[in-house]
Amino acid sequence: MTAPPTWQAILMWILLGAGILVIAASVVGVLVMPNLPDRLHFLTPATSVGAPLVAGAVVVREALSHAGIASILVALTLMVYGPVLGHATIRAARIRRFDDWRPQRNETVHRP
Repeated sequence: MTAPPTWQAILMWILLGAGILVIAASVVGVLVMPNLPDRLHFLTPATSVGAPLVAGAVVVREALSHAGIASILVALTLMVYGPVLGHATIRAARIRRFDDWRPQRNETVHRP
């Protein structure tokens, strides 16, 4: 007879499942979106929500061992540099398309 799962095991599987679900939804969004800006928007949840959830699952399982600390550092790196890379990518795409990153005369700009 096997022992019932501990609260750590249950928490680990909940965090891991939620992280995988967020990342899978982001992948589907990237695949179905018609243009680059929309695709880049769908990458944000994978880096800002999915990675910390998976890192949390690793920390629950491994504690603050080498694997736990490495997962925290990877999640932090993705959370910090994911938006920066997305912004740089969209800016480079605009420069390639329009030879300038600023809004063009025939473009509608939505301001908050």
